[in-house]
Amino acid sequence: MANQQLKLFNRWSFDDVMIQDQGLIGYLNIEPIVVPKTNGYFHNTPFYKTKVNIIERLMIRLAVCGHKGKKHKFTSGYNTGKAMTHATIMYSVLEELERRTKLNPIQVLVKAIENAAPREEVITIERSGARYAQAVDIGPQRRVDLVLRYIAQGATHKAFGSTAKLKDTLVDEIMDCYNWTGNSLAMSRRNEIEKMAAAAK
Repeated sequence: MANQQLKLFNRWSFDDVMIQDQGLIGYLNIEPIVVPKTNGYFHNTPFYKTKVNIIERLMIRLAVCGHKGKKHKFTSGYNTGKAMTHATIMYSVLEELERRTKLNPIQVLVKAIENAAPREEVITIERSGARYAQAVDIGPQRRVDLVLRYIAQGATHKAFGSTAKLKDTLVDEIMDCYNWTGNSLAMSRRNEIEKMAAAAK
């Protein structure tokens, strides 16, 4: 079977998925894959994250979404699931994205990541004992890492302790990023980071 015939979950094709952000080409992996589960096959290779399909990367981030604000008081029941649990959630998310947009859900997710990925951030440099804020460009790998973290955190924290399902909050996060609305954590964090960077120039 040729790679062009491979479809995600035997349903969605990668053929028409395009990356419009030139800076993210090579870092958003959209290679055709049927089951997004490589079992860490690339982890001992350089730049292994770029070799993992973006769907699988989001599924892995859902497993360990990270602590918002570095607070370890609360956790989520979804963090201890098996890969099948996250695959089922992702399948439902893609179905809902397709129903809402009438488009290829993989393309919708890629576009949402492009929209929500921050371009600049602030670092602290020290000169002669004084500390200054300095705006710097963010590397493409870190841009993808940050937006995946914020999407997963926004979805899991909205679902935790409420009647909302994780698949519904994840769809809302992705749709907010796709539509350039500020209701998602990822978009609000991008705006906040770039605003601080603009002030530090």
